[in-house]
Amino acid sequence: MYMPGHFREERTHVLHDTIVRIGFGTLVTYGPDGLEATHLPIHVDPNEGPLGTLYGHVARANAQWRTASKDIESLLTFTGPHAYISPSYYPSKREHGRRVPTWNYIAVHAYGALETIESPAPLLSIVSRLTDKHEAGRAHPWSVDDAPPKYIEGLLRAIIGIRMPIARLEGKWKLGQNLSPADFEGAAAGLEASETERELARIMRGLQAAPDAGGART
Repeated sequence: MYMPGHFREERTHVLHDTIVRIGFGTLVTYGPDGLEATHLPIHVDPNEGPLGTLYGHVARANAQWRTASKDIESLLTFTGPHAYISPSYYPSKREHGRRVPTWNYIAVHAYGALETIESPAPLLSIVSRLTDKHEAGRAHPWSVDDAPPKYIEGLLRAIIGIRMPIARLEGKWKLGQNLSPADFEGAAAGLEASETERELARIMRGLQAAPDAGGART
């Protein structure tokens, strides 16, 4: 991932927390027919290995788990909040006009050797952990145990678990850290005016409160 220094996020716990919040990744692998991608929910175990380990599952009918190269790293990408940034947000645009549109975003890339899991017990653990995470906070959370065991056994035969110990972990917080304070404030205020983009504005405001969060301001 192209990574100017002021956008780099290297703190492992911040990257893990971001993966947890996003919860949905894109698995990219290389095989005989070239690149393949699958979009799927992902669980991260931050304590398994130096950089953590990622877990998920794909349909057994999805050939990607069979064709993924064992000799080339796989990639899981996670895209966080993102938004178009208009030049009209910047005070400097009104001064000299030398501003163009851009895009602010958060992204995490995890690289590693992909492993597959077919045994029922580990598969059930993956499915249960993903379910428990996304059901947490509901008034009446659904549990895998709520379904008939034979039904679950049948569904487990239709999926393949994936495990990826993270060998490399990259984070990019492109949030205008390279701007002047006035233009940074203008972009944050512009995003706050939109109901759909306030989450990104909130994260940008967090940079002001903690300058080392998500790349240092320059």
